[in-house]
Order: sequence, then structure tokens, then C-alpha cells
Amino acid sequence: MLTTLIKLRTEPNVATPALPRTQYRINSIDLLRGLVMIIMALDHVRDFTHREAMIDDPLNFATTTPLLFFTRWITHFCAPVFVFLAGTSGFLQSLRKSTKELSLFLIKRGLWLVLLEVTLITFAITFDVHWGILGLQTIWAIGISMVFLGLAVWLPFKAILALGLLIVLGHNSLDFYEAGHKGGYSVFYSLLHRQGFFPLWDNHGLLILYPFLSWTGLMLLGYCFGKIFTLYEGVQRRKVLTAIGLGVIAFFIALRATNTYGDPSHWSTQKNSLFTVLSFINTTKYPPSLLYMCMTIGPAILFLAWMNNFKNGLSRIITVYGRVPFFYYVLHFYLIHAVALVLSLLRGHSFAAGAAGAPNIPFKFVFPGEGVSLGVTYLIWLGVVVVLYPLCKRFSDYKQTHRQWWLSYL
Repeated sequence: MLTTLIKLRTEPNVATPALPRTQYRINSIDLLRGLVMIIMALDHVRDFTHREAMIDDPLNFATTTPLLFFTRWITHFCAPVFVFLAGTSGFLQSLRKSTKELSLFLIKRGLWLVLLEVTLITFAITFDVHWGILGLQTIWAIGISMVFLGLAVWLPFKAILALGLLIVLGHNSLDFYEAGHKGGYSVFYSLLHRQGFFPLWDNHGLLILYPFLSWTGLMLLGYCFGKIFTLYEGVQRRKVLTAIGLGVIAFFIALRATNTYGDPSHWSTQKNSLFTVLSFINTTKYPPSLLYMCMTIGPAILFLAWMNNFKNGLSRIITVYGRVPFFYYVLHFYLIHAVALVLSLLRGHSFAAGAAGAPNIPFKFVFPGEGVSLGVTYLIWLGVVVVLYPLCKRFSDYKQTHRQWWLSYL
């Protein structure tokens, strides 16, 4: 993978012309982005409605089942794929923007996303009118990474690539420092590489769920990855993407097998061969380890290689979600939490009790040990996705036929 990306910059362009400067949408990117947005909703529906969500970890091998494990594990693809593709989209936008225009856009949009994370999205997740917890989650990580990408686009391509590789390949060296560290961590370090909670004032606190360092590195690599689409097309592009995707997967398998570097959690032999495989693929998301990123990005690149010409009714539906991901993201949290609110009322809780919430649970109207079965969780997930489709389709059509400046921020 590394040599292929470097060659993209240093070798002459002998491929057939791929993307003209006026064409910057790739069908397989929108399709993949839409697919991960749909899958993402499954994890959030499980968080809010599954009866075991607040009392156990679906990745706990002592209590989980293969179906529950995969219900959680499959959603691991969502955040890294979205961050990686956000970087790729940034590069494709450079085909129609000057460096100054792209830099300002990425910085402004990144700051806008950070603001929305601690306001609109925090409320959607908590339903806490007092904003007792300010959560820095996925949108924060994307936003702050966009800010750094907006600064990095002024650098030579090789420098951006080198910086991205340095972060992604090297950030797990901090695991050795953390393993021997005693006591707490500063806010700065937690923002960089470790989850943490920090009191602010009165009954308010800052919850850092997505430290940004490795996400930023991944977005930088996604930006460099976008160059492939300007150098190759058709069968040639498919071969290049396939080689990179298989290379990343092979790198994951080889490094994971050593149990030496790339993830703070080692795999181990379990009660049977299936659970041993589950242990092998159970990598660390917070923050995303090198192996976690390889495990998810490798298959994603293979998807991009082979699905660009896949077009039917289903792909067109999925692509709709991929064209309006942020719009969908905000709406799906409000809808899922509204469903949880209704379920709590149906179980006999008063609105006041739900609004007060349960101890140590940041979500209002969610109570530990209460909820629905995994099968019903899947039905709710499908219902959420279907209900949001008409709204996403209408907004997608609007974005494709209108050019107001604010549309690029949604």
C-alpha cells in the first residue's frame, strides 16, 4: 500500500485520463458512504433500545453471542470509512477549488461540525435540556480533522502523505507510554489519544469519546488516496485499488498475528475456533488502532474497486443516504431517541422519570436492563432507515439542483 501511494506522486502519469476537473463524484464512494450510514444506525438503535445495551458489552466474550458480537462489530466499519472518504472527498474538491478556497472551506466546515457536535448532536444523543455532558464524538473527530486537513493542504502532496503515514503507523507507540502511566491524563492528552471525562462547572462535564490524533491521520491518508481517481480509470483503477485493498488486509493479518504492535488489546485463544477468530478481529476503536483502521479500510478499498459500476434499484436507494450523510446522521439520532422515549412510556415510566434519567446513564429515557430483544432491535433499525429515506431523497434531489453556499455545510 505504501509504495503504491508514493508512486502515485512520483511516477509520470501514463494512465488514461480519469477525472476531468469538472467531474468529482464517484458512484462507488457515494454507495459505500450510504452503506456505512445505514449500518451505523444499527449500532445506535442497539444502544438506545436493546435490553442489554446499558448493562453489558456485546464484545465481551464471556457473555456475548456470535450474532450480538457481529451486530456490534460490523458497525466498526462506519466511522473509519466515513473519515477516510471525507479525506478523499476533500481531494476531489481540490479538482474544482483553489488551495486557498479548499483550505478555508475545510477549516470553516470543520469548526461548524465541532459546534454542531456539542449543541445539536449532543442534545439528540442525551435529550438533556441542561447539556450536563458535552460529548466529543464522531462529528467532533471529523470536524477537527477537517481543520487540520485544511491547514495541511498547503503542504506538498508528499508531506501530507508522510504525515498521514507517520500518524497512522506510529500513534500506537503511545500505547507503551500509557501502559506504564500512573494517574490521570490531561485534557490535552485525552483530546489527542485517550478517552476521558473532565468536570467543567457545576454539574457539567466534557466527555471525550473520540480522541482526534489517529482520525486525523486517517483523513490525511484518505485525502492522498483520492489522487488514485485522477490517475486511473476502468480496469486499471480496479487493479490498483484491489492491490491496495488486499495489501492492507494482508498487512492486518500479518501484524495482528504477531500480537506485538498495532493494537493495545491482544487476541487470544478462546473456548472454540469461532470465538478465537472473533478475538482476532476484535480490535480497538477508541482511539482507532492501526489494526482497527487496516481491518476496516482494506475491505472498504476492495468495495470501491469492484462496485463502481454496480447500479440497480437497491444501489440507487443506498446512494441516497451517501449523498446526504450529515443530514441523515442528525435526523437518525433524533428519531432513534424518540423511539426510545416512546418505549419507556409504554413500559410504564412517566415522562418526568424518563427526563430525569437513570444514574450514570447519559441518555435520558433509557434504563439499564430494559428494552427489546435483538430481533426487535433489528426491526426498529430497518424502520428508522425506511422512515428517513423520503426525507433524504428529497434533500438529495434538492442539493443536486441547487447551488446555495450553505448546502455544502450540510
